[in-house]
Amino acid sequence: MMKVCIHRGTQEVGGTCIEIESQGKRIALDVGLPLEAADSIESLPSVDGFRERNESLLAVVISHPHLDHYGLARYLLPDTQMIMGAATERILKASTLFTPTGMEFRNVLHLEAGKPLPIGPFTITPYLNDHSAYDAYSLLISAEGKRLFYSGDFRGHGRKATLFEQFLKHPPSDVDVLLMEGTTIGRSDSEAEPKTEQELEQCFREHIDDSKGMVLVWTSGQNIDRLVTVYKACKKSGRQLILDMYTAEILRATGNSNLPQADWKGVKVFLPDSQRRQIIKNQQFKLAERYKPYRIYPKQLAVEAARSVMLFRPSMMRDLEKAKCLQEAKLIYSLWPGYLKREELRSFHGWLDKRSIPLVHCHTSGHASPQDLQRYANAISPKMLVPIHSFATKRFKDFFENVNMKEDGQWWEVPHD
Repeated sequence: MMKVCIHRGTQEVGGTCIEIESQGKRIALDVGLPLEAADSIESLPSVDGFRERNESLLAVVISHPHLDHYGLARYLLPDTQMIMGAATERILKASTLFTPTGMEFRNVLHLEAGKPLPIGPFTITPYLNDHSAYDAYSLLISAEGKRLFYSGDFRGHGRKATLFEQFLKHPPSDVDVLLMEGTTIGRSDSEAEPKTEQELEQCFREHIDDSKGMVLVWTSGQNIDRLVTVYKACKKSGRQLILDMYTAEILRATGNSNLPQADWKGVKVFLPDSQRRQIIKNQQFKLAERYKPYRIYPKQLAVEAARSVMLFRPSMMRDLEKAKCLQEAKLIYSLWPGYLKREELRSFHGWLDKRSIPLVHCHTSGHASPQDLQRYANAISPKMLVPIHSFATKRFKDFFENVNMKEDGQWWEVPHD
């Protein structure tokens, strides 16, 4: 029999961790950092083999490189067998040079879309997703004649929307259990049709064209779709895009030469002081040397402000003040709006007010709309649908058939026919 335990995810977005057992062997799907929990080993789920060696734990699978799916992997035993996409591994390795949340692994097998990966009694078949994270997968887990499908995080309105439509035409068959994310279920803004990245491109362009000074864009350095959107808007507006060095390194780590890179015409690289300190601390001087031909320095920012769009995060406030490049600046915020309400951002709002920098929104979710979630569930037509990765799992029954609610920490069997 195949048994499942969702350690975290039946009542919340983020921190996902799912354990699956068959023939006395186990795998774990994701080991994410919860949105509100402490980044410490105490937050690591109680899975045998996470804190001490246990031969029955065969592997930990990371579906995609977002903190709420990989963030607690740093506390696993160093030689744990990890499974993830090759680009995911490179992105996490690149992240570790600049942030405390990146990491390197000793023992990695790679997911390849559509290619079954046997591990003990399990066969893992990955499906590449349209998501705001690069190299994101859904996972079909087969064992003992049972088939469990883990949606991971996905959407149908990004730059890889054709992947989503193709999946709906050719979904996995005979799925016994679908573990499906529902981030947008219950959100007040989820009834409206989500903007596509192409529509966002126009939104960015209008804000850029309407700006006299520097345009700052606060978005995730790992939201590759959004970086492409910003680059395309810059190109159409005749402005250069200034990447911070961390983001430039993430783009390089994707291994995709079709994505904006530091050596492209119209792209410059800025090194904020916080990242400079990390480079010195980690002695990554070769990395800094790699970007030397494409650098833009503080003294150039004021001169080139009116023709520049610059990726931004609050840690760069002092850098930009010193550069005196904020005359008639504008900030485009391109993240989940809920983050702006957090107490730790109060001083940031004060900084914007003091500098008379207007904040405008230009964003779309990295997660499927309720309508696309329904299309997804209908295409797969599972015998049982188990809600995960949502703050409103109790509302799934309003949208889907065959819903079976589970609780965190509860072991249950994949049903027999």
